[in-house]
Amino acid sequence: MSADHPDDLDGPVDLDGLADLAVEVAREAAALVSGRAASEVTVADTKTSPIDVVTEADRACEALVRERILASRPTDAFLGEEGDDVPGTSGVRWIVDPIDGTVNFLYGIAQYAVSIAAEVHGEVVVGVVLDVAKGVEYVARPGADGRPAATRDGVPISVRGPVPLAERLVATGFSYLTDVKVHQAAAVGRLLPRIRDIRRLGSCALDLCHVAEGHLDGYVEEGVNLWDHAAGGLIARAAGATTQTGPGAGGLTLLLCAPSHGAEELRKATVEAGFWGE
Repeated sequence: MSADHPDDLDGPVDLDGLADLAVEVAREAAALVSGRAASEVTVADTKTSPIDVVTEADRACEALVRERILASRPTDAFLGEEGDDVPGTSGVRWIVDPIDGTVNFLYGIAQYAVSIAAEVHGEVVVGVVLDVAKGVEYVARPGADGRPAATRDGVPISVRGPVPLAERLVATGFSYLTDVKVHQAAAVGRLLPRIRDIRRLGSCALDLCHVAEGHLDGYVEEGVNLWDHAAGGLIARAAGATTQTGPGAGGLTLLLCAPSHGAEELRKATVEAGFWGE
């Protein structure tokens, strides 16, 4: 399967080839991360605050992914969480989070993933999220009809069926910035009485995949970046979810994900709870 575009300098894009490459590289990256998890995990740096950490494994994993992808497709662009922003000429850009859930990884909590997405002329067309600790592969790639299809370990997945708002299990996350956390905590407190319960699992990419497979009824978090949700968001949408982004109450980007049949009701509830900004 390929996608034509008048601006392609390298000709039509082989979408199946992109998906195969993403899966292959994600598996190799996950093996690297798993090996590092079995030894001492070292903090290499911090980012937005002293508690927003980068491990040596984050950097090594991203370097491996970049090297493997650009060796195969040297004219593609590359955007990685740890600062690797490589321009390209092919119309394809790779968006990578080497370890989504770094704090879980640091603490030995088995909820972190390698996330790799490929976009063609600004549209995400392939997404792979590999749950490192469990070895589970979530993939979204074009199906026979050209539309993305979502699988878990090769088996098709779909969102949970309609349920009342009061029976929905919703995941969230919290910023590493204290002033943003204050807004988030207040909003969660207002939403909680209206739903079944809240979960805070620590990996945006995996939370989105859990919505895709029907294990969660929604996800809302302020402070996400493109590399956090590019792959997982496509997987969720391919499984029947809707994703929306906008300004959060703390001034950062907010992401909402829910099955399409219940997305508007959850969005209204999160607006009323104070998650969204002006």
